[in-house]
Amino acid sequence: MGQYEDSPLASVASRLGEAFRDLGFGEDGIAGALGPAAYAALYRGEPGAVSRALSFITPESSHWPVSVLTRLFVMGEEVLCGDVEKLLGGDLVAELVSEDLLVIRGGRATAAVEIRPRTIDGEVNYVFADFDASMKNHVPGKDHVLGVGAASLSLLQAVPRTPVSSVLDLGCGSGIQTLGQLPYAGTVTATDIHRRALRLAGATLAASGRSNYEVLEGSWFEPVSGRSFERIVANPPFVVGPAAVGHVYRDSGLGLDGATEATVRGAAKHLAPGGQAFLLGAWAHVAGETWQQRVARWLPLTGVAAWVLQRDVADPEMYVSTWLRDESIDPRSDLGKQRTRDWLDFFAEHDVTGIGFGWIGLEAIGQQPTEVVAEELAQPFTDPLGPEFAEYFKRAGWLRQRTSADILSSQLCVRPTVAVDAVSVTDTDTGLGFAPSVTRISRLDGPLFNHEIDNHLQAIVAGLHPQGLNLEDVIELYAAAQGLDAAAITADCVAAIVDLIRHGIVLPADLVEIV
Repeated sequence: MGQYEDSPLASVASRLGEAFRDLGFGEDGIAGALGPAAYAALYRGEPGAVSRALSFITPESSHWPVSVLTRLFVMGEEVLCGDVEKLLGGDLVAELVSEDLLVIRGGRATAAVEIRPRTIDGEVNYVFADFDASMKNHVPGKDHVLGVGAASLSLLQAVPRTPVSSVLDLGCGSGIQTLGQLPYAGTVTATDIHRRALRLAGATLAASGRSNYEVLEGSWFEPVSGRSFERIVANPPFVVGPAAVGHVYRDSGLGLDGATEATVRGAAKHLAPGGQAFLLGAWAHVAGETWQQRVARWLPLTGVAAWVLQRDVADPEMYVSTWLRDESIDPRSDLGKQRTRDWLDFFAEHDVTGIGFGWIGLEAIGQQPTEVVAEELAQPFTDPLGPEFAEYFKRAGWLRQRTSADILSSQLCVRPTVAVDAVSVTDTDTGLGFAPSVTRISRLDGPLFNHEIDNHLQAIVAGLHPQGLNLEDVIELYAAAQGLDAAAITADCVAAIVDLIRHGIVLPADLVEIV
């Protein structure tokens, strides 16, 4: 055990986690105490509504323990020291003070750090972090340790939950990604350059009650030099901008999108054979090249399959104002105006026209040529991406091992959760009724992929069955029925089927069990 896993703070956090669970201090407990409206206000960052709801809870209520702990560790409010001691015991409270988690003045207790319950796959955990500006009116400092934000949750749901022997959580921050992997990994290695983050991550992980982790200090991949992992997860400090470090949790000191580039390059080098990496990242859209070309250059020529999903694109002005507000700088202030000008000047000097954001999945594929699929994922969806990433790499592996002739000789089937929509629009030529416009085949699960198809492809896809004819026979049967030359449509059909397989709309019969 190292300095962060076996520290006095870790010991206190472990006992605190047990006490919290015994008292019902979890997301469900908070929701029950607040009611649906005030609970929603909590996650909108509206402390007034939350405090009001908590003020109605009396010591006689079954919700009293959760209300006290919520006020103290989630809201950052003062509470009576006697109330905290009744719940946690005097000895544990004294240790919380000794480890700088709690401050007591004049008989009142104030939390020095936020400790927020998080339920992950049914397990109640506790994330130790600094209070952000949503609950307390303050400006986060340079050494601020971020809690669980939207980006962290986005990555958490994008990582598969399949068992592996080893996981690397690069730039672990307060430890949320490690928490998500602990139930599925033999060992999780959590690293960060930020000592305060590692201290709080050690507390987060100790409170989980699990011990299959190590916490290492160092920059980027230095702490794990020479090691490889079956799974790598990373939410790096990917803010795109000048090479400066204003806040450790978001600024890397590398210019433009250098942080995402460094993470991608390093992850590719530290994957075990068949290992996979799941990263959040941002990339510059630069005049004279596509964003897909830019990201592809970060990968080696051989050995990696990459799936890059761009979720959103911001123009430079929107991007700068968003991140200024993130650090509690008002864009209308003199400082905000100057920072805006400097940042936008930097983008202009580097021909940046936009900034993309999304997920990057990597798989180690031995000595085979690197393949990169980079696409936009702009449509709304609610299903977690983790299962989709896991299935995608299986589908991509199946395609990688097969030629067009192999695909033609394969039995295929349509995913059970697929629909076909035929769209008709007003017939403006005749002024009467409707005319066919487009036909789409769509998934109703996962990322809700959809493709436009013609009548020929729709009929051929409809003829697929896992125990039926292979693709070539289906094409030939359809062509004969329609009086078409099968050879003339086969190449286009195979190309279209490959795209449908890649997005999981059509599946090879021997992969049906994965859905």
